[in-house]
Formats: sequence, structure tokens, C-alpha cells
Amino acid sequence: MILNRKILKYEIDLDFVLIAVTTSLKDYRICYLINKYLNFNLVKSADLAIDINPNPEPVYFSQYEYHLEAGPTDFYFIANKGSDGYLIPEMRKTDYFMIIKNYISEDELDNILSALNRVPEIVAAVKIEPKKIKSRENLLF
Repeated sequence: MILNRKILKYEIDLDFVLIAVTTSLKDYRICYLINKYLNFNLVKSADLAIDINPNPEPVYFSQYEYHLEAGPTDFYFIANKGSDGYLIPEMRKTDYFMIIKNYISEDELDNILSALNRVPEIVAAVKIEPKKIKSRENLLF
């Protein structure tokens, strides 16, 4: 007996830039400072709901958004600690993630990283390679 098998290979599209931000401030306070220092307009949006636990209730994460008027770039600022767990459990020391979707040049990214690190209340802001994160599926929304 011969079995025909087809193997489906699926690769997740991780076409975004990820910055890990460490700070002790509440989300609204750090977003205020980022808006001030980077001339952004991060605005509170609906909490991000993700099914990461075995129970049927989703976990909610605080989320802020900023969409550039002059271009296609979108910024999302999301809390790592949610209502019942972590967005990226293997990075528990990270307080927030900034996700940059669509296009951003390397120069603009370098400017954003250095500006974030100049905010006195931010301990560290570091670019992370999404492919190296075990629970990267949680970042797809």
C-alpha cells in the first residue's frame, strides 16, 4: 500500500521591528514621556486580547497606537504583563514592547532607539529579533 503524503510548511510572517522597553513606570506615564521626547502621539486603544492560557478566557494587555500621517509606519506600544500572564513569558524582565509595522528605515529606527534610551525613566530600549522569540505568535495581531 502506497500513501501519498503532502507536507505543509508554514512560516509565520514576522515583518515588523520589535523593541523591548524596560521601565518601572505605568503605561500611561511612559507613553506620555515617549510622546514628549520623541514627538509621537501614542493614544490608548482597546486592550489586546490574546488566548495564551489553557482556560477559555483571553489575557488582556494594555495597548497604545500611533500612526504616522506622513507615511505607512504604525507604532504599537504593548504591556508585557497582562491581566493573567505575560505576552512574552520568556522575557519577564521586559515591561513593554514597541512594535513598528510597515516601513521604517534603519536611520529612523536608530534615531528612535537612541531617543528612547535618552528618556531618563527608561532603563533600556533594545531591538529584539522576533524570530528568536519562542512565543512570537503572541505578537501577531
